Amino acid sequence: MAEVKKTAPGGGGSSGSPKREAGGSPKREAGGSPKREAGGSPKREERGGWTRFVTARPRLTLLVALVLTALAVLAGGGVADRMGSGGWEDPAAESTYATEALGRQFPGSQPNLLLLVDAGAAGADAPAVAAEARRLAERLDAEPGVDGVGSYWSTGSPALRSEDGRKAVIAARIAGEEKDAAAVLDRIAPEYRGTHGPVEVSLGGGLAVRHEMQTVIQEDLLRAELIALPVTLVLLVMVFGSAVAALLPLGVGIVAILGTNAVLRGLTEFTDVSVFAQNLTTALGLGLAIDYALFVVRRYREELAAGADTYTAVRTTLRTAGRTVLFSALTVAVSLAAMLVFPQYFLRSFAYAGIAVVLLAATAALTLLPAALVLLGDRVNALDLRRLLRRRGAPGARPAGGGEGAGWARAAALVMRRAPVFAVLTTAGLVLLGLPFLGVKFGTADDRQLPVTASSRVVQDELRHGFSGDPGGALTVLAEGEATPAQYAAFRERIGALDGVVRADGPVTAAGGHAYFTVVPEGETVGDRAQRTVAELRAAPAPFETSVTGQAAVLVDSKDALAERLPWAAAIIVLVTLLLVFLLTGSVLIPVQAVVLNALSLTAMFGAVVWVFQDGHLAGLLGFTPTGDIETTLPVLMFCVAFGLSMDYGVFLLSRIKEEYDATGDHEHSVRFGLRHTGGLITAAAVILAVVMVAIGTSRVTNTKMLGLGVALAVLMDAMVVRSLLVPSVMKLTGRLTWWAPGPLRRFHDRFGISESDAPAPTPSTEPQAGGAAGGPQAPEVPGDRREMTSLRP
Repeated sequence: MAEVKKTAPGGGGSSGSPKREAGGSPKREAGGSPKREAGGSPKREERGGWTRFVTARPRLTLLVALVLTALAVLAGGGVADRMGSGGWEDPAAESTYATEALGRQFPGSQPNLLLLVDAGAAGADAPAVAAEARRLAERLDAEPGVDGVGSYWSTGSPALRSEDGRKAVIAARIAGEEKDAAAVLDRIAPEYRGTHGPVEVSLGGGLAVRHEMQTVIQEDLLRAELIALPVTLVLLVMVFGSAVAALLPLGVGIVAILGTNAVLRGLTEFTDVSVFAQNLTTALGLGLAIDYALFVVRRYREELAAGADTYTAVRTTLRTAGRTVLFSALTVAVSLAAMLVFPQYFLRSFAYAGIAVVLLAATAALTLLPAALVLLGDRVNALDLRRLLRRRGAPGARPAGGGEGAGWARAAALVMRRAPVFAVLTTAGLVLLGLPFLGVKFGTADDRQLPVTASSRVVQDELRHGFSGDPGGALTVLAEGEATPAQYAAFRERIGALDGVVRADGPVTAAGGHAYFTVVPEGETVGDRAQRTVAELRAAPAPFETSVTGQAAVLVDSKDALAERLPWAAAIIVLVTLLLVFLLTGSVLIPVQAVVLNALSLTAMFGAVVWVFQDGHLAGLLGFTPTGDIETTLPVLMFCVAFGLSMDYGVFLLSRIKEEYDATGDHEHSVRFGLRHTGGLITAAAVILAVVMVAIGTSRVTNTKMLGLGVALAVLMDAMVVRSLLVPSVMKLTGRLTWWAPGPLRRFHDRFGISESDAPAPTPSTEPQAGGAAGGPQAPEVPGDRREMTSLRP
């Protein structure tokens, strides 16, 4: 048959389209499989570059990796003990400044340790109880690192005694950085918790809550790993068939996790790192390692099945799948790196952990995995547990229905035949699932993140419900500058008269022109009314400098910091994603589609977060306490993580579609081919990653539960809905325009682009093809064609 020529838009011929054999099937070399000499033996291609580096001495490569991993275990040991459990505040905010200044000038105004003294039926005012409580307060005041000790028995304040008169509070402040304060708490807590004469003492306060949260997270993470690892191994065996092949991704994941722990341990020497980041390390370490190993091992086994020898199969795998893995890692790392623009170290910690684990997973997949494959050779298929299920059929027989992956090809064909229907209905469904997010309310994390049985949570619940007012809900106004008693009194009257203020107390003064006022707002501690009160206090005229802090003030400042930097983070993610996807595809339209469709895949996650965790649906089943709001930084974190993972799967699919399109020039066939050869792979990877995230979601800390379950939902929606329905339907609708780019950008891609294929990209035809197909002549999928005989299994 004569060679099929293509005409570029705007004129100019191109010979990029391949010749066709009889029957119309495009002729191409099989996925980079080796050429054969006479006699049928494969001719080994020369190895160079990266292939030579990682395969020249595979045993030495693995030995070095083993030594480095052992060193990482030593370096990363005890990393959780050096992490913090806070980090939601903006360090440059007014509320942060006021909190630190009050801690220096008025330690008693900012207590972070509360001793709840339970006197039982005797009552807090009983002489024996009062004597024991004063002794405890004096002893606490003498502890190194503790200052600002006050109590109900020293002040007589009714706010420090419960309404039933049975309990009262000793308040103190443990000074110093978060890690140092936690060390002091560890030292003194056993001396004060428990029975002391006629009273029972329990520990609460912000420091105790954060410290217990850190302990619970560490315990939950260990349990999540014990759940995820065996379940993941079983799923990998089901996907690979071979027990040997199934162990490879786990090895890559363990190396990535241990290496990241060592990196985080090093970072704790220079900056604050949140303990929550360890959950992301485990989830991404296993999830991405499995993604990358699935992709690499599948391509390697495909090349072996096509007749390649071990070294040629590794070379082809690194040249094709290896490029895609590297490219995918960059897209995920960029999404996570966007969190570095935010000032809160809670978000920055996830960027540190995410970037490290992504790059380490990709590095291990592109170095240790090829070295292991060289040593294993054909033995990568050893211990195939599925052979027992295949013995009933004839050896080598083709399964009914067109072979593995044929179902994905048929599904893609059906979606493209009804492309407008699938595109509209799927988009409408995703938007509908996301509608609850329109009612989102933002708040701050507090003790209700912990389970109801946690000791510090029990104390805080007692303070919240058993005492008059919320002891932690007041706002504090710091005054700096010399003033007269009359000026102080006038300012107190002014702020006390503000709408929404229940009471204003003060001033408490100190030398050097420092004073503070306590303001009790109406309504919820961090509700809308309290947030408006913060703004009104900051706008109130005063003869001295003022700054406002308190939970509502911290929330206002955190929201402002996020709103200020969110456009920058979004711009980084969108622009870099557009560039990277363009380098992969050479198309102007596909990068835009990728960004839009990825965003749509997250709608269900955000809608579910509000419906479940804010509004409290399924709270009993999932075991958490709904607070009526969502912690401010969580949506940003979940967006960056889920968007990066969605791009991960998008890159896998687009790279295979582009590879086939470069070889055949047939648009619709390439989409079917890409779905057939990656649909099962992406779905398997998504299910395994979802299992890991659900294991993280079993945490007893609400934020961690929300992160794990929310990202698991986003991953499944992306793999099973967006990649299966939206991508093929949208690519069908865009037709030949899918691959279009203006001349200058096309030349830029020809020079700098990344592709799994070495074949030149065909230029889309400007003439409609028979039957309405766009993007090139139709290519019937011939049963004997090697492309369609390739197993979808890795």
